[in-house]
Amino acid sequence: MFMLNGIYIHIPFCLNKCNYCDFLSFKSTIDDREKYVDALIKEINMYPHFSLDTVYFGGGTPSLLTPEQVSRILSNLNIVENAEITLEVNPKTVNLEKFKEFRRAGINRVSIGIQSFDTDNLKTLGRMHSSAEGEEAFFFAREAGFENISLDLMFSLPNQTLDNLKLDLNKLFSLRPEHFSIYSLIWEEGTEFFTKLEKGEYKETDNDLEASMYELIIDEAEKQGYIQYEISNFCLPEKRALHNTKYWKNEEYLGIGLGASGYYNGIRYKNDLTFSEYYGKISSGIKPILEEEFVSPDEKEVYEYILGLRVIPDGISPRGKYIALCETLVKKGFLIKTDTNNYILSKKGVLMANDVFSEFI
Repeated sequence: MFMLNGIYIHIPFCLNKCNYCDFLSFKSTIDDREKYVDALIKEINMYPHFSLDTVYFGGGTPSLLTPEQVSRILSNLNIVENAEITLEVNPKTVNLEKFKEFRRAGINRVSIGIQSFDTDNLKTLGRMHSSAEGEEAFFFAREAGFENISLDLMFSLPNQTLDNLKLDLNKLFSLRPEHFSIYSLIWEEGTEFFTKLEKGEYKETDNDLEASMYELIIDEAEKQGYIQYEISNFCLPEKRALHNTKYWKNEEYLGIGLGASGYYNGIRYKNDLTFSEYYGKISSGIKPILEEEFVSPDEKEVYEYILGLRVIPDGISPRGKYIALCETLVKKGFLIKTDTNNYILSKKGVLMANDVFSEFI
């Protein structure tokens, strides 16, 4: 028996490709986006109409869609009352009126891709928006009535210093969003960043400096009343990202759209990566699935622990042989055993999270 009440919808269109990005995204025309929305709706209707309490539009740049297109997609879903409905937003694609229209369409949470408030960092990243436009997008969302706003930032950028990061954090906390995500730069093959790294034009941030940056983020967020509820995610009380928490709780969800991943009826799957394959299957009434992996009970348990440990305040309740492993990790200072007999990451464990997770594989 499985339970599914979340859906991820991938919008693979962007204004341009950022220098660090290896996500599945492309430039597009108005006609491209209209054709894609039609295909999304056909794909949605290939699945049972589950009662959904979270909907997440990710990308790419979902805010390139019109509010009418978003409304049309939502009208084909069975969404329960008080569901969390999130749209990722690029500041360059919105204004006050468009935010108001997105709210009328049914969006009640926005995740704004700020990445940095520093002009030089934004140029390095290849972002099209300015620092002022990023801040303006936040205020537009507020004025439009959004009471659940998340901001996305990055750190460990080329030549970034601790002082530079402090300026980003000061601006972030002055805005006081309900939620923020902050990720360290990953050097992905095939990106402009990786090419410059190979040429020696950029160099990776020193490990000690990156660790100091991460500790600074954690400490400053705590001072401001934010809860670090996941490795890279922070929120004010009662403002966790409900959809993303499904991933970390190893819950099932539908993934819809080009290249989207999902977890349905015990199977993890990934959709086709090319428009020709995707549209071809949709027009034939076939789910556009590229690959599937049945998750065995043992694999499901490992997923449960690795993903569950990411949710720092909750942690995991291990069974069988994993109890002894958790006790060993407690002795090494990576985990803490709570009063409820759950195991959570210690501060040392948070800083060395990937090493901790590898112990379960």
